[in-house]
Amino acid sequence: MDSHTTPAPLKPRLQRLAEMFMVVALAGMVVAVFVNVVLRYVFNTSIVSYEEISRLLFVWLVAVGSIVAAFECSHLGFDMVTSRVNPATRRVLFWLTQLLVVACMLMLLWGSWAQVEAGLSSYSTVMGYPLALGASATLVLALGMLVVALRDMRRGAPKRDCDGPVLDIE
Repeated sequence: MDSHTTPAPLKPRLQRLAEMFMVVALAGMVVAVFVNVVLRYVFNTSIVSYEEISRLLFVWLVAVGSIVAAFECSHLGFDMVTSRVNPATRRVLFWLTQLLVVACMLMLLWGSWAQVEAGLSSYSTVMGYPLALGASATLVLALGMLVVALRDMRRGAPKRDCDGPVLDIE
């Protein structure tokens, strides 16, 4: 190994934790669904709580995965307009979209908080957990996406990794 090569930067601890959670959640969903399918078709029975578990894991997987994708700039992008305008207009469009994202995340945060409050007194039918547990995933999603949008606004541009190669499908 060449001593002049720089190692790849380490991922932040919170990002690694989120990725580990996603792996565990996906594995849990696969196991729960597979076991239920086998039980249903082979033994003509099923474990009802596995459906609630897999649904809850899916909601959290999507929320955490969206935050990680936004942090890594891995979301799908639409640059048909921004790629055809001058840099000054591109900068205005960047700020406009970031302000819209922040406004949407604040509305999602407000609505999610209301759902969490309502879910504290409502319980799932099979397992009996508070429905706020599922609703809190969108609360975490809104907070995470808000942090990413504010990070990009603080920099005045998206993270440098976002300017990578674009797949041209024309």
